[in-house]
Amino acid sequence: MIGELPDTLTVGGKAYPIRSDFRAALIIFQALDDPELDGREKAAVMISSLYERPEEIAAEHIEEALERASWFLDGGDMPKTELHAKTLDWEQDEGMIFAAVNKTAGFEVRSVKYMHWWTFLGYFSESGDTLLSTVMHLRQKMAKKKSLDKWEREFVNEHRRLVMIQRKKTDEEKAEEDFVNSLFGQ
Repeated sequence: MIGELPDTLTVGGKAYPIRSDFRAALIIFQALDDPELDGREKAAVMISSLYERPEEIAAEHIEEALERASWFLDGGDMPKTELHAKTLDWEQDEGMIFAAVNKTAGFEVRSVKYMHWWTFLGYFSESGDTLLSTVMHLRQKMAKKKSLDKWEREFVNEHRRLVMIQRKKTDEEKAEEDFVNSLFGQ
């Protein structure tokens, strides 16, 4: 029906209740970006975080459950924008994301007990002219190797840590870096 927000996903002909709050989606995105998790572990996080009773999903329907979860996380039948490079990191960009969503919503969305993922995604999609949209535009332009205007170059130089998506390090890489820093008293 038009205007309804799904709270179940049909897998193998059966409707399974889901955690449709935006926080569940953000947990899943964080896991999908985690370099410590392999594909199987990421799939397990997606299933266990989204479906309220994941143990009820038959093993032969797990692939379909993942496909339906991806459909839900992508906003269902929402028009997709073609991004050829990663322009958003949900964890790194958290502050900018919530600022943009709050601006559109007109209130602090983190303070509500429940907000459907698609509502959050709608606010996010309509956030318009924000710091986040500027950063994502610059990331896309740099990924396509397009030349930056003077103000864009200056912005990138002044806000490099904000604009450049940081590669997530594994725990092993972090430990090695900490060890090297400790040798040099840093």
